[in-house]
Amino acid sequence: MPVFSDSEKSGFVKLVGRYLSGSAEQIVWEKIQPPTNELVVPYDDLVPVSEDSSEAKYLLDKLAVLKLNGGLGTTMGCTGPKTVIEVRNGETFLDLIVKQIETLNSKYGCNVPLVLMNSFNTHDDTLKIVEKYQNSGLQVKIFNQSQYPRMVAEDLMPWPAKGQTDKSGWYPPGHGNVFDALQNSGMLAELLAEGKEYVFIANSDNLGATVDLKILKHLIHNQNEYCMEVTPKTLADVKGGTLISYEGRVQLLEIAQVPDEHVGEFKSIQKFKIFNTNNLWVNLKAIKRLVEADALNMEIIPNPKEVDGVKVLQLETAAGAAIRFFDKAIGINVPRSRFLPVKATSDLLLVQSDLYTIEDGLVIRNPARTKAENPAIELSSEFKKVADFLKRFKSIPSILHLDSLKVTGDVWFGSGIVLKGKVIVEAKKGEKLVLPDDLTLEDQLVTVGPTYSSL
Repeated sequence: MPVFSDSEKSGFVKLVGRYLSGSAEQIVWEKIQPPTNELVVPYDDLVPVSEDSSEAKYLLDKLAVLKLNGGLGTTMGCTGPKTVIEVRNGETFLDLIVKQIETLNSKYGCNVPLVLMNSFNTHDDTLKIVEKYQNSGLQVKIFNQSQYPRMVAEDLMPWPAKGQTDKSGWYPPGHGNVFDALQNSGMLAELLAEGKEYVFIANSDNLGATVDLKILKHLIHNQNEYCMEVTPKTLADVKGGTLISYEGRVQLLEIAQVPDEHVGEFKSIQKFKIFNTNNLWVNLKAIKRLVEADALNMEIIPNPKEVDGVKVLQLETAAGAAIRFFDKAIGINVPRSRFLPVKATSDLLLVQSDLYTIEDGLVIRNPARTKAENPAIELSSEFKKVADFLKRFKSIPSILHLDSLKVTGDVWFGSGIVLKGKVIVEAKKGEKLVLPDDLTLEDQLVTVGPTYSSL
């Protein structure tokens, strides 16, 4: 049975107590205001960093980079930490992150550490994985987020107390736990002792979440304790949390908080134009102050699951919801390029294609792509697992001029294929469709058979 520390017990009891009391503040819809440019700063308004590298070094010496590394790649058919999935050219998410920070440290003579927050699911594997970076000169620090007992839904009793003593009786309580876990693990004290002032927190699978000196300079100059990067919402992001002005402060509004009659309004990209990327910049001393005062009472997200045939409940929190507790908290409306998550193999296809190149660990969009948005990719279940996805492509097609791709059934791609416009490829049930090498498809529907139909 996992060890349940005193600090974890205390955190769990408080979370359950808040949940049972129903003390969550209700959003009064009429009080919601669109945020001003002072609360959500346009990225283009940020002051550039001096060409003189001494300013960059001054800024970076105050920074630590924290990647949320608690997730397993189970949705993509992997068994270990998601960060070990290969992005391209044999390099994993973690390889790219390490290379980015090594390049910064080398270029500016600074010492930005990489901090990984693991869960009990990823900790042991990550310890082995990071051994490969021992001689890189980069400080890689590791700590674990809390582990809480799942509750049996019918009576809200902790599942381990009812006999489920293995790992499946426990869960990591969401990335909102990062602040408590930093403090409880001693990592917060360690970073402060090293003179670090800010931590850049981001999901490890967001390939656009790189250190941005303009953002760091703005926060230090204006003494903003918390910054959430937001980006313009598209129709694919309508469920994402957004920033609002509420009683004079910036606040995150999630779809779960929205009254039923206003959900359609919330999803509108006309009224709520931005959404949370989960790229967060937070002042370390402010984290210490608020955690010690037990002031970070973020909204609770009840997450019902069924495990081994038992209905259980997990209570979680999100780090973005903490924005309203910090002084001078702001959002920054960043370019879409800073939000490039890989949640499924359809996302992997984008980053492995000619839409992107990789340089010093940075995933850079091909300027030859003239459309602002990426192609919409929809792959059927045959492509869901990374191993199956990879074996179905002799090489990743060129998608520089693709608008959308929908693939259904037992489809196999040859090498050197070029996709343009709107392409649909369908293998009929029980049949296999192999696309030949060097094929170009533009605005076409392809099914089993000798002919291709135009769309």
